[in-house]
Amino acid sequence: MNYAALKKDLDHKMAVSIEHAKKEFSGLRTGRATTSLLENVMVDAYGSKMPLNQCGSVSVPEPRLLSVSVWDKGLAKAVEKAIRDANLGLNPMADGTLIRVPIPPLTAERRVELTKVAHKYAENARVAIRNVRRDGNEALKKMEKDGEISQDDHRKHSDEVQKMTDQYIAKVDEALKAKETEITQV
Repeated sequence: MNYAALKKDLDHKMAVSIEHAKKEFSGLRTGRATTSLLENVMVDAYGSKMPLNQCGSVSVPEPRLLSVSVWDKGLAKAVEKAIRDANLGLNPMADGTLIRVPIPPLTAERRVELTKVAHKYAENARVAIRNVRRDGNEALKKMEKDGEISQDDHRKHSDEVQKMTDQYIAKVDEALKAKETEITQV
C-alpha cells in the first residue's frame, strides 16, 4: 500500500466516525419533533427485531408531534411498545394504525442529561478518530520497516496524519457545540 492510498483510507474512516456521531446526535431529543428521533427504535415484528421505518412511515404533522402510520394493523401494539421502551421519554398513543407521539417539553434536568449523553457520543467519536490515527501510524512504521518509505517521509507523513486527526476532532467538537446549543435552547 502506498501513502496516498493509506491517507485516503484514513480520511474515509475518520469521516465515517464523524457521520456516526452526527447520526447519534440526531437521535437526541431536543423538544422539537424530528423523524430522526425514532430512527434507532427497533420493533419486535414477525419473530425478529426490525427498524421502525420498515414497519410504518414516520411524519411530523406539528412541531411537537410525531405520527407513525403502521402498515400492518397487527404491529400497532408492538410499535407503540417499542417507542415506549426506547428510553426516549415519549408516551405514544395508538389510534388504530396511526400512533401519535407527542413530544413533551424538556425539563432542565433532562437537558443536562441529554448534554451529558451528547458529550459521551462526542468522546466515542474522538476515540474512534484517534484509533484510526494509531492504525495509520502503525502502517507508516511498517512501510518504513519494509523499505517502502524513508525515515524522513515517515516523520513527514506522521505529522500529516496528526494534522488530519486534529481537523476531524475539531469537527466533532463543532458538531457537539451545535447540539449543545440546540439542547439548551428553551
